[in-house]
Amino acid sequence: MGNMSAEFMKDKLSDAKIHFERALDCKHTEFDDLYPYMIEHPQFFWYKRYVAWSELLTIVKLCDELEMEWRSVFTARQAEYIEKRVMSSRVLDEWYETETNDTKEHVG
Repeated sequence: MGNMSAEFMKDKLSDAKIHFERALDCKHTEFDDLYPYMIEHPQFFWYKRYVAWSELLTIVKLCDELEMEWRSVFTARQAEYIEKRVMSSRVLDEWYETETNDTKEHVG
């Protein structure tokens, strides 16, 4: 894969990560513009996160198929969540948990 393609995919991966994190934080994303009538809907933020998560998994899958390293963009724990593919409440609650040497040593 040429450098241009690798750079392109890295940008897409970064965009997808930012999109998911903005959805997690209930910040404005493209989704709000696409479905303005849904903002009043109680399930809106869940849908928004689901869409952003699906997008992130799709980009990661493409990176895997292109044999491109993607894990370095995420913490070890975030990469683990992505590999499991399921957006659980744990993913939503713990996505931002910072990893220090202490937490890595005392996991479990």
